[in-house]
Amino acid sequence: MTLFVDIVDETALALTGYTSRQDQATYLLASITSTATTLQVADGAVLTRGLIEIDDELIWIDSFNRTTNIATIAPYGRGFRNTDPTSHDAGARVTISPSFPRSVIRKNINMAIDAIYPDLFGVYYTTFPFIAARTTYALPQEAIDILGLSWQTIGPSLEWLPIRHYRVDRMANPLTWNSGKTISISDGIIPGRTIMATYTKKPSQLQYDSDDFTLTGLPDSAREVIELGAAYRTASYLDLGRIPAATAEADSMQQQDPIGSAANISRYFYQLYQQRLTVEVRRQQEMYPPRTHYSR
Repeated sequence: MTLFVDIVDETALALTGYTSRQDQATYLLASITSTATTLQVADGAVLTRGLIEIDDELIWIDSFNRTTNIATIAPYGRGFRNTDPTSHDAGARVTISPSFPRSVIRKNINMAIDAIYPDLFGVYYTTFPFIAARTTYALPQEAIDILGLSWQTIGPSLEWLPIRHYRVDRMANPLTWNSGKTISISDGIIPGRTIMATYTKKPSQLQYDSDDFTLTGLPDSAREVIELGAAYRTASYLDLGRIPAATAEADSMQQQDPIGSAANISRYFYQLYQQRLTVEVRRQQEMYPPRTHYSR
């Protein structure tokens, strides 16, 4: 089982291998609420005025007292850059000027999930009983195409027989069918038996740390594709946090890691993304080959 938080961590780990900058960090000495205007850290040597990250929240520090290790948060500082202001427990990691904010990685993971369709699609199932007097049944609004249609036979074998004669209407009258999508079945099926429709849809985005990757509808093997898709989008942040140009440190850094190198790293991740996506598309095509059916 792979959780959303695991994908964020793995993407961040992949990116940190391409920067010489190591994020400075400390931790909270006491918990803070979602509306707190001050916070106290364990190590005051690393904290200064500017941006910090606690869990997934970005906070802007207006001033810092090195005697008490207490930081004053700017009036606009909580939930900085459209992150969610939340409470944080004592001992929570405090990252100073993060190279790759977790909120950005989360956003780019969901952008990668959204952009992967139609190369890859989510696979879902729905069931409904067959009624003798009816031929047409509603499909979920999210359904795009039918991968397979079958019905469960009577008897101990519990066999599912394929349905060959059906027609999908993606523009069904919404006044009659709330979803606006229906399927009409012409095969001879025993009334009362269960029909199962396997359909495609756009992969669903993830929201909470505990969300399992399978909620996207994508196979677990597609996880690496999503991580690489998020990585090439996030790599551009490597060019943002640089030492001011008028310093000896800047001259040394630019010789080893010149401005614009982020674009090269992004292209590298994009090439890996395309290669891995090609393999995953072929794998999904083999898993769900086209099936012949008859429409009337």
